[in-house]
Amino acid sequence: MSTICAIATPSGGALGVIRVSGPQAIQATAAIFRPAGPTPLQAKKGSTLSFGSIIDPDTHETIDEVLVSLFRAPHSYTGEDSTEISCHGSAYILQRVLQLLLAQGCTMARPGEYTQRAFMNGKMDLSQAEAVADLIASTTAANHRMAMSQMRGSFSQELRTLRDQLLHITALLELELDFADHEDLEFADRTELQDLAERILNRITQLCNSFRLGNALKRGVPIAIVGETNAGKSTLLNALIGEERALVSHIHGTTRDTVEESITVGDTLIRFIDTAGIRATTDTVEQMGIERTFAKISEAEIVLWLIDSTQALSQFEALRDRLLPACTEKSSLLLLFNKADLLTPDGHTALQQAIDERISPTLTASAVPFSTRILSAQSSADIIQLRQLLTLSLHEMQQATGSAGDVIVSNLRHYEALSQAQASIQRVIAALRTDLSGDFISQDLRECIHHLSDIVGEVTPESVLHTLFQHFCIGK
Repeated sequence: MSTICAIATPSGGALGVIRVSGPQAIQATAAIFRPAGPTPLQAKKGSTLSFGSIIDPDTHETIDEVLVSLFRAPHSYTGEDSTEISCHGSAYILQRVLQLLLAQGCTMARPGEYTQRAFMNGKMDLSQAEAVADLIASTTAANHRMAMSQMRGSFSQELRTLRDQLLHITALLELELDFADHEDLEFADRTELQDLAERILNRITQLCNSFRLGNALKRGVPIAIVGETNAGKSTLLNALIGEERALVSHIHGTTRDTVEESITVGDTLIRFIDTAGIRATTDTVEQMGIERTFAKISEAEIVLWLIDSTQALSQFEALRDRLLPACTEKSSLLLLFNKADLLTPDGHTALQQAIDERISPTLTASAVPFSTRILSAQSSADIIQLRQLLTLSLHEMQQATGSAGDVIVSNLRHYEALSQAQASIQRVIAALRTDLSGDFISQDLRECIHHLSDIVGEVTPESVLHTLFQHFCIGK
């Protein structure tokens, strides 16, 4: 195993850290480090910090005054002997230190090689290693919580529990196969096995279902802003993100493509999507924009249906048969009656009556989870209240997924493996119900175990590992 080195901090900072890991890490660092005290680096205990200078062994030139952190195997991030050299952030200093280390026999680390070595040395399983990249990339508190939970092993523990239960079933069935000559001998009660398999299926299904939420939280919860032309969608987008991002005009049909912008609301990243206004038109380009509107609705978790308050009933009736079916599987549909500043007191009363007596009953009958709000996109107070409503909708979305405070799957590779495990355990249940031979059941059980083991890296091919870790940053 080679000894690797790399800069672990971004350029331009006041400080820079160079990581060294491998069998010769301590010796290579000691060859260029002169400690301030009498004890050489090789003689120091692990988990210690030493002050001193980096010296060019050939010219005896002092490069920088540094701090060296020393970690002895297996008590390090990689599980190997490791050092971390903390010096000033000058690009020149960092490159000189790297050159000195390379001259001592170190090699440059590949992207993700430190974390890959941690995985190979048993310091973490593959799902935890992948969580390291998610943690580095996290931009919101929600993303950070998901990554930290996975990195600490909550997901791995779930998989270990499921795998142990599957191994128990497999062992009992294969024990029966060893005594196949005794047809009346049954080690595993089929009813109990079916109950256990169904409990395992339910948990795998919950994990699969959580991917929709996890993926949305990781990439930004998509929220589509839809409605007729000139309902105020672009004005609302600009107000929500706090800048003039979308073109606003009194001319109908000016938005012909989607405009996307992301902001953080509460602790969650939200991806707002302003869409083309929906109306009957012969304009080919505008029709293409409307088609994209419905494509974005299909991708969205939450839909903001913007309605002009001065034309509330007519706009609701005009689009309800097209929009409501497209929103049946959404976490929430928010009907926003915009331009409330144009309503007279009597008009406001009439609008509320229409919502209560005609619009809300129609929405209730459609079984689409919804809420309504009368507002003006030009009112700062109304925008603040809308943000609060969105925060509540996001919280309800998480609760509805059954994942609040629970394990959330956010990695596509994990989701695909869980989906395959789900199909395998479904075949097991079907076989148990039809009293198929134990060898058929055992085969599907082993497939299910294989897919779960693939997530934590117990059966993952080397080529897959290379693909996964090459997307990490250098130094991690």
